[in-house]
Amino acid sequence: TEWAPSYEISKSADFTKKYVDTLEDLSKRCDKFTVACDFDLEGSLIGYNVLKFIAKKTDGKRMKFSTLTRGELIESYQTASKHLDFPLIRSGEARHIVDWLFGINLSRALTLAIKNATKVFKILSSGRVQGPALEILAEREKEIKKFKSKPFWELEAIGDVEARHKKDKFWDKKEVKKIYTKIKGEKKAIIQKVTKRIQQQSPPNPFDLTALQLEAYKIFKILPKESLAIAQRLYTKAYISYPRTSSNQFPPQINLKKVIRSLAKQPNYTKLCEILLAKPDLKPNNGKKTDPAHPAIHPTGLYPKKINERDKKIYDLIVRRTLATFGDPAQRESVSINSDIKKEPFIAKGTRTIEPGWHIFYGRYARFDEITLPSLNQGDIIKIKKINLLSKETQPPKRYTPATIIKELEKRNLGTKATRSAIIDSLYQRDYVKETSLQVTKLGLKTAQTLEKYCPEILDEEMTRVLEKDMEKIRDKKETKETVLKKAENHLKKTLKHFKKNEEHIGKALGKATIETRQQESKIGPCPECKKGTLRILKGRFGLFIACDRYKEGCKTTFSIPSNTLIRPTKKDCKVCGHPEVLILKKGKRPQIVCINLECKTKKVPTKLLKEKRKCPKCSSQLIVRKSLYGSFFSCPKYPKCRYIEPINNSKKNGAKVHK
Repeated sequence: TEWAPSYEISKSADFTKKYVDTLEDLSKRCDKFTVACDFDLEGSLIGYNVLKFIAKKTDGKRMKFSTLTRGELIESYQTASKHLDFPLIRSGEARHIVDWLFGINLSRALTLAIKNATKVFKILSSGRVQGPALEILAEREKEIKKFKSKPFWELEAIGDVEARHKKDKFWDKKEVKKIYTKIKGEKKAIIQKVTKRIQQQSPPNPFDLTALQLEAYKIFKILPKESLAIAQRLYTKAYISYPRTSSNQFPPQINLKKVIRSLAKQPNYTKLCEILLAKPDLKPNNGKKTDPAHPAIHPTGLYPKKINERDKKIYDLIVRRTLATFGDPAQRESVSINSDIKKEPFIAKGTRTIEPGWHIFYGRYARFDEITLPSLNQGDIIKIKKINLLSKETQPPKRYTPATIIKELEKRNLGTKATRSAIIDSLYQRDYVKETSLQVTKLGLKTAQTLEKYCPEILDEEMTRVLEKDMEKIRDKKETKETVLKKAENHLKKTLKHFKKNEEHIGKALGKATIETRQQESKIGPCPECKKGTLRILKGRFGLFIACDRYKEGCKTTFSIPSNTLIRPTKKDCKVCGHPEVLILKKGKRPQIVCINLECKTKKVPTKLLKEKRKCPKCSSQLIVRKSLYGSFFSCPKYPKCRYIEPINNSKKNGAKVHK
């Protein structure tokens, strides 16, 4: 395996050449080198590669730090180790090479199998972790598809308390109807027993990366990929510690008392910090997970300035979680009231917080059901207003979300804390999954099904887990890089040999699924003009566009598509003009649902704005109004020489809305 600068391999990496040139120039003037990249597998490998391939050095000093605060960086520089962390570097090299070998070979095999068998070109990908991840999602999807709902019934009594029949679910309709007929007119219930139990609720553990991603999705619906990016920004600005950690512990050497004193200067946290600082002893409720390089995620105490709303949310969540770990246990009371309605047993259940403890620090993020029941004793009679017979059905298993699948991958020891969200992202990009509740597409299901039948090794979790452990052994000096690479290569060769044997079967099955998926994904909706055809996404000389599939019969209906975007059908029509709506996906932008009709009234420009004469601030030409799927905008008439555009501030009427 050979390493080469990214700009020599990919045009998209052209921007890196100036950095390589700068480092090369600086290295010629230096005789001592210190690596200050992030102290983790990726950072250590980046630092080593820069020294080896650019500076032509084989060793240097190594700084180790978890925050980018001035004090810690100075201390880290002064106490830097004399040599690089070679075990971590070797582990990183092994991981990169193994992932590269698996990714490029398996992806190439899948893509060529389709092309050779069906002449259809479609880039499919798989990898050491991507294959098992797809299999987990496909298995859940199959469970959902196979699931058959079963009817059941519940009896509910509404009155002074809300109670349910002790049996909970009735599977026999005759049985439940007989009971309902007996009690439906009853207006009172007799209390048989009141049980109270107080439980102590321990403070939460500090955040590791997965826990932060789960909580950010649960509370804010921020996707794991974005929450990691936000955490990285906060770390780079020195507001929080290094986010890519698997530890949920605060070791004693972190001076968190000093951090809390600094946080006390921020008005939002002053009172909370004062409560903690008044305690004789500050002891966090550490979890059991560790990380050899970094502690759990925590704030540094620096006051954040000029950060956007989403970044503020994640910062606030991290601060409050950190403070909450030092709080006292909360006390929650659970109450069960057993009652009798014409000799039929009913139970009412309630829970309430009687001592908030750490809830005070976690604030609105401490979300618990508060169901307070009246004070009752055995023998009391309560009023019943109504008795309901509820008809329900069993529900299929829930689909994974981007957050819960990351938790599942961690549980199964697949991938790393830093790569799991990227793996899920690649499943989206290859059209294996769609929607935020991860629904496996026809292509994804067929890929998993075909590989299960003809080459199950690609989906095998066990080999992936073994390789993960082997790479950890390299880091711990219990295994060599060469041994692990040899084992991985041997497994890959066997897998590819088995794949080649069944290549035609695999190619035909996946080719058929690819064609069906393309047809499904290209279908936007019925043509609003000829009423007979179907609007589809088609490819022309100048890129993608939407057109009626009856163009050969004379229908000329077409709609433009913005460049560098992905379009997905929504199966919904615009409520104003009746044209189909589509979901627009663009890298770095939030997804939007828009009406495809450029003449839709929602995109109409106010007459007042049309009369305004605006000049281009770049070339002084008079701006003109142009239309796009997103809505109308001002543009320079000298495009493409002058690319100035100005959005029309008419967001409520431009037909676009953020996709949630």
